[in-house]
Amino acid sequence: METLKVDIITAEIGSTTTILTAFNGVGTSKCEPVAQSEHYTTVLEGDVTIGINQCLRDISNQIGSEVDWEEFVASSSAAGGLRMSVHGLVYDMTVRAAKEAALGAGGIIRHVTAGKIDKREVEKVEGLNPNMVLLAGGVDYGEKDTIIHNAREFSKSRLEVPFVVAGNCAAGEEVSETLKKSGKRVYAVENVYPRVDELNVEPIREIIQTIFSEHIIHAGGMDKIGEMVKRPIIPTPAAVMNTTKMLNELYGDVVTVDIGGATTDVDSVTEGMPEIQEITVSPEPFAKRTVEGDLGVFVNAHNVVEAMGPGIEKDYPDYQQLLKDISPYPKNNQLEEFAAHLAVHCLTHGLLRHSGRIRYIYGATGRQKIAEGKDLTATKIIAGTGGILSRSKYAEEVLSTARKLSKRHIKELLPPEDIRLFRDRNYIFAPLGALSKIDKETALALLKNDLEELGN
Repeated sequence: METLKVDIITAEIGSTTTILTAFNGVGTSKCEPVAQSEHYTTVLEGDVTIGINQCLRDISNQIGSEVDWEEFVASSSAAGGLRMSVHGLVYDMTVRAAKEAALGAGGIIRHVTAGKIDKREVEKVEGLNPNMVLLAGGVDYGEKDTIIHNAREFSKSRLEVPFVVAGNCAAGEEVSETLKKSGKRVYAVENVYPRVDELNVEPIREIIQTIFSEHIIHAGGMDKIGEMVKRPIIPTPAAVMNTTKMLNELYGDVVTVDIGGATTDVDSVTEGMPEIQEITVSPEPFAKRTVEGDLGVFVNAHNVVEAMGPGIEKDYPDYQQLLKDISPYPKNNQLEEFAAHLAVHCLTHGLLRHSGRIRYIYGATGRQKIAEGKDLTATKIIAGTGGILSRSKYAEEVLSTARKLSKRHIKELLPPEDIRLFRDRNYIFAPLGALSKIDKETALALLKNDLEELGN
C-alpha cells in the first residue's frame, strides 16, 4: 500500500476515548480535516499507543493508503489532573485565584491553607503527595511576611515537586531563593492577585500546563507516545480554552459548552457588561472555566436522572432500561433522543453554575444592588462541542435551551435571548486548540470552516 503524508495529525487522548484527526493544507486557505477516527483509550493497558495505532489504521483505511505525518500534536486528560497544594494569605482570595488558574489548565486542588503554616501542616502536605505546590499571598507591595515564612517551612520539607511562586512581587525574589537553596525546583510568575480588584490567572495557567506536560508523559503508558509527539502534550481543558479564545477573537464575547459523558465544562471569554462591572464586588477572570463533575450524559446519566426528579417517567416510562443501554454511540433514535433530554439538563445547570447573579444587600444607606460571579450577559455566541453537541441531530434543540434561561432566571447573569448558536460539527475544538500553538492562522481558518450555525 502506498503512503500518504499528511501535514498534521492531532490526538485528543481522553480518559475513555482517543480521537485522531488528520489535516492537510496547513498554511494554506485549503486546510481541512481529511480523516478522523476514534478508539477507546488504552492507558490501563500500559500503552496509550495501542489505541492510537488502531486509529491510525482506521485513518489509513479511510484514505486508502498508509499514513505518515509532518507533525503529531496531542492533548490529554487521560491521567487526570495535577494534584495541587495551595497556600496563601486570605482563604477566599487564595482559593478563588487557585481555582480559576487550575480549572483552565489541568490542575486539581487537593489542599488549601491561609496564613502562616507550621511543621505539622507541611507534614500533612507531604502525606498528600501533590504534583505541585502553589505559594501565593499578599497584593503587590503589601503584606509579605506570610509567603516568606511559608517558603522557609517548605524549604525544610521532603517534597520533590515543582513550587510555583505567585504572590507579592516585593517578596518574590526572597521566596524563590529560599526554596532554591534547599534544592527545590521553582517557577516564579506574576502575582495572581496584584491588587484587591484584579485577578491575574494566565501566568499560573501557563506554568501549570508546562508542569502538566512533564507529568503526563510518565503516566499510565503515556511515555510510549514520546517518539510520536515532539511538542509538549497540553491538557485537553487548556486546548478547548485556547479554541474559545480564538472564538473570542472572531466573534467577541463567547461561551463554549462541552457536554461529555462524565462532565459538563463551560468556558467563557467575556468582560461582561460595563454596568455590571460597576457593581461587581469581586474580580472575575476574562477567560473562565468551570467543570461540573455530576453532569454527564453517559457515565453520570444516573445522577442527571436523579436530579431531574420523578417527572422523567412521563416522557420516558422505560427510562430505567434506557439508562442501561445509553452509550456514546446510540443504537437507535430513542436512545439518542433520551441522551439529548439529559443534555438539556446538563447545559441548563452548567450555565447556571458558571454564571454570576444579582443580589441586594441592606446597609446604612439602604438597599444596594451588587453583582457576584461571572457576567455572561454580553455573550454574542454559544458554541457547543462534545459528542452530543457535535454529532447528534438534536444538537440545535439542546443548545437553543440557552436562549430561554435569562427570562426564567432573571437575577442570574446569563446569556441574552438573541445569542447566536454554533456547533463544532467536526468535533475538533480540542485539536484546534493544540494546533493553535503551532500555526494559529491555520487553526483560525479551520475554526471558521468548522463552525455550523444553528437555529436561524
